[in-house]
Amino acid sequence: MLKIQDFNKLIVANWKLNGSFSFTKEYMDQIRFKTIKNQKNCLIICPPVPYISEFKSSNLLTGGQDCSRYINGAYTGEISTKMLKDMGCQICIVGHSERREFFNDSNEIIHEKLNNCIEDKIIPIFCIGENLNQRKEGRAKQVIKDQLMASLPKDYSDENIILAYEPLWAIGSGLIPKIDEISEIHSYIKEEVLNNQNIKILYGGSVKAENYKKIIDLKEVDGLLIGGASIQIAEFKKILEF
Repeated sequence: MLKIQDFNKLIVANWKLNGSFSFTKEYMDQIRFKTIKNQKNCLIICPPVPYISEFKSSNLLTGGQDCSRYINGAYTGEISTKMLKDMGCQICIVGHSERREFFNDSNEIIHEKLNNCIEDKIIPIFCIGENLNQRKEGRAKQVIKDQLMASLPKDYSDENIILAYEPLWAIGSGLIPKIDEISEIHSYIKEEVLNNQNIKILYGGSVKAENYKKIIDLKEVDGLLIGGASIQIAEFKKILEF
């Protein structure tokens, strides 16, 4: 199992519903782990399922963008954690805001998916975050705490789970919280909700080459979950130069 505590910062590329076999080849040719200056950092690529196996011969770690709440059976179209493991995945994104919004992933469903990941020794990246109304109403911290308490498995630890704070209103919008707001939320989760358990927390939400450095340099931020910018090869390579 990947030892995430061995790494200083983690960069996760979430391709979402993008890509092709030709693009995957171009990506592997141009994006190399050695691009990251500090080898204590970790690069993880999460492409759509058909392209995961294409990365087997590369030096890049791979992850799934989602997994099924079911282990096996008559569930047409589902991809289980065991299947992801067979494909070589060591990571899986769980509870992304787009899964919550468009595919009705509830806290209960997310809890089941997290359990499946941990059972099959896949490290889940558990996404949490508030929407714009919740932030305006001053409920961001409570919403995040409720998501964590409702979904975290009993046997989670700093070795088998990663969190990702993604304010829903910042995803794909070009908007981003202020640096001190990101720092405050990450500190709140680590210190007040998780009682300093040393669990790594990534930031995600409109991360680009022009703003990533100030975010990843925060001591409270353990890495980045990057969407759109991760499939813009030239821009992503700039981000990997930190």
